[in-house]
Amino acid sequence: QVQLVESGGGLVQSGGSLRLSCAGSGIIFNLDVMGWYRQAPGKQRELVASMTSDGDTNYVDSVKGRFTVSRDNVKKTVYLQMNNLRPEDTAIYYCHAGGTPPFGNYRDYWGQGTQVIVSS
Repeated sequence: QVQLVESGGGLVQSGGSLRLSCAGSGIIFNLDVMGWYRQAPGKQRELVASMTSDGDTNYVDSVKGRFTVSRDNVKKTVYLQMNNLRPEDTAIYYCHAGGTPPFGNYRDYWGQGTQVIVSS
């Protein structure tokens, strides 16, 4: 059973930093993409940052220059270093991974979410 478990969320002051971690388990195949989405109340879930297995990254414009996504393919873990946090970053952050199991089709996997609250 593939599971993604996030950690590192919490309450932080504006301008502060947090580092989110997401550890995958039960994954015996390559994850083509790992990254982070976020969702604020009343808003759609949006991609924050992601990284492919080749190292290509993608960021939503609002976090460019402030957030950095990284991954450890051996540990099946993805990280999100969040610097210079703003109140607009307040959301539930969800770990995401996508990959193709042997003899299967491409699948999306999601963590349970971790709350990030940035106070002004």
